[in-house]
Amino acid sequence: MFQNIIKNISRFVTLTVQEEKIFEDLLTLQKFPKKTHLLREGEICQFEGFIKEGCVRTYYLDENGFEVTLLFAVEDWWITDIDSFNNKTPSRIFIETLEDTEIYMLTPETKEELLLKVPKFERAFRMMMQRYVVTLQNRVVKTISQPATDRYLEFIKVYPTIPQRVAQYYIASYLGVSKEFVSTIRKRLSNR
Repeated sequence: MFQNIIKNISRFVTLTVQEEKIFEDLLTLQKFPKKTHLLREGEICQFEGFIKEGCVRTYYLDENGFEVTLLFAVEDWWITDIDSFNNKTPSRIFIETLEDTEIYMLTPETKEELLLKVPKFERAFRMMMQRYVVTLQNRVVKTISQPATDRYLEFIKVYPTIPQRVAQYYIASYLGVSKEFVSTIRKRLSNR
């Protein structure tokens, strides 16, 4: 039942059977139907989650009230509002399921207990955080410097299954383009 999350963590640290058991005992598996808000702007984020199955997006509302998608998370990805979770600050983002989704959850309390009982998780979470920062940094640079078609191609590389799983307007929101542009570029690429 826990193979995927153990495999994910094992990319960063080697766990003993006892450490795996401590980790598994602190996780809760929760199921959420499609279109469930796990977090809303203004709330304090009370979870770090690992997606066992499903698709989630993180977004915010711009000054005109339009949704701007920051990221998608699918199987084997972690999801949270890092600032809100760690600093107990009101969130500026929304986290919403786009499919029926199953997530292994850690609360601030269970994560703290995990870090106390198995200190090597400090390293695992630090390394995951570093990878996340690199991903965000690359996304910002590419958003500023790349033409929209190149951004779409990069998006497909990072999220190969997303175009079949979510509405085009979510992808357009992520790329900062119109849904018509996404439709046009997809047609152009399929004709190659």
